[in-house]
Amino acid sequence: MAKFTFNLPDIGEGIAEAEIVDWHVKVGDTVEEDDRLADMMTDKATVEMESPVAGKVIEVAGEVGDTIAIGSMLVVIEVEGEVPEDAEEDAEGGAEPAPAPKAGESETRIEVETPDPSDAEDAAAAAPPSAPEPPAEPVGEAGAQDSGRDTGDAPAPRPAKVLASPAVRQRAKDLGIDLAEVKPAADGRVRHADLDAFLSYNRAGGFGAAGRARADEEVKVIGLRKRIAQNMAEAKRNIPHFSYVEECDVTDLERLRADLNAERGDRPKLTMLPLLITAICRTLPDFPMINARYDDAAGVVTRHGSVHLGMATQTDKGLMVPVIRDAQSRNLWQLAREILRLANAARDGSATSDELSGSTLTVTSLGPLGGVATTPVINRPEVAIIGPNRIVERPMFVPDGLGGERLEKRKLMNISISCDHRVVDGWDAASFVQALKRLIEAPARILAD
Repeated sequence: MAKFTFNLPDIGEGIAEAEIVDWHVKVGDTVEEDDRLADMMTDKATVEMESPVAGKVIEVAGEVGDTIAIGSMLVVIEVEGEVPEDAEEDAEGGAEPAPAPKAGESETRIEVETPDPSDAEDAAAAAPPSAPEPPAEPVGEAGAQDSGRDTGDAPAPRPAKVLASPAVRQRAKDLGIDLAEVKPAADGRVRHADLDAFLSYNRAGGFGAAGRARADEEVKVIGLRKRIAQNMAEAKRNIPHFSYVEECDVTDLERLRADLNAERGDRPKLTMLPLLITAICRTLPDFPMINARYDDAAGVVTRHGSVHLGMATQTDKGLMVPVIRDAQSRNLWQLAREILRLANAARDGSATSDELSGSTLTVTSLGPLGGVATTPVINRPEVAIIGPNRIVERPMFVPDGLGGERLEKRKLMNISISCDHRVVDGWDAASFVQALKRLIEAPARILAD
C-alpha cells in the first residue's frame, strides 16, 4: 500500500486559491481513476477535480465553503502498489482542470431567466380568499348547553366566571378574545379546541393568526452566493454611489417592437432589451465616462471604445452577469439572438468564464417586478449601471396637433442609473439619461443609420 496526495492543481492564470463548493467523496470511499472528487470555484468558473488514481480516500482537505490554496493537499488516497509516475506529476500541480459540468450534473448549475420589462401589464394581483361564512346558529354563550333554551328578547345571563385552564386563558388574552364569546364544550369548560373552532369561524374579525411559525434554518453562504456577497460588499464599501431616475414615454417604442415582431419570421422574438441596448449604444459615444472601468488602486479610468454590455440576471442560485461582446456592432436581431444564446448557456452550465466577465457597462432589470424606481449597485470595476423599471399605463396630456392638448393613455417606464461619484459627475449622468430618453421617445432614430 502507498499513499497518494492529490494537491489542488493550477486551474487558471492568476488563480491563487479556490473554494470547495461540493464534495463527491468522503473518507472511506473507494474511487476509480477519473472519478469526480470535488467541485472547486474560483472567481472565474467552477471546475471539477478528478482522481488520477484508483484507491481508498483516507483524508480530505476541508468542508464545503472552505478555501484551499493552489498546490495544497486536496485529497489523500491509499493505493495498491506504487503510485504511477503520471499521477505523481498531477499531484505536483500539473493536472489539467476538468471541463465544466454538463447540465444537471452539479447542484452549482444555474437557471437563468432574462426578464422582460414590457410584460408588466400581464401581471395580475391575486385576490385574497374570502373568509368563510359564520355558522347560521349564533355562537352560544359560555355555559349554555341547551339549544332549545328560551330565546325571548331577554339576553341569556352570563356566568360569573368562564371555566378554562390558565393556558387557555393566556392564549385567549394573547389573541384578544373574550372567553365569554366562545362556545364551551359539553361540560361548560372552554378548551383549546373550542378556541380553534371560534377562530375558524371568526378570522374576518382579526382573530386569526398572522402566519405560521417554522423552524429556524441555517444556510451556509458558499459558492456563487459567497462570491456575490463579497462583490456587493466591495462595491458598496469602495464606491460612493449616486442614483438618478427619469420617466420615459415608451408608447411608440412598444408599438415599434410589436410591428417588428409581427414581421420577424424565424428570428427570435424581440423583447424590450435589444431596443434599449441599441439606444444605449447610440447614446454612449457622447458620454464616454459612462462606458468605463476604474482601477482605483492604480488611479486610472479606462474609457472603452467598445460596449461590452453585462446583463444582470437573477437565478435560483444568485446573480449572474453574462456579457454581450461588442454590443455596438450588432443589430436588433443579432442582439436578440445573443441574449437568448447567453441565457441558454448560463442555464445549461456551458457559459465560459470569458462570457461571464469583462463587461464595461451593465443593464439590470426586474421586468414586471421592477417597481417605480430602483437604485442598483454598480458592478465593480465599472462606473455605472442602468436599470429600466416596470412599464405602466397612465393618462397623459399630449399635443392634439391643433395647438392644444388632449388626454391620452400612454405607456411609461422609469429609467434608473447608478454611478460612481468619484469619476462620474451628477450633471454627466443626468445629461446621458436625458439624451437616452430623447432617443427612446423617438424610436425611429434607433433604427436610423
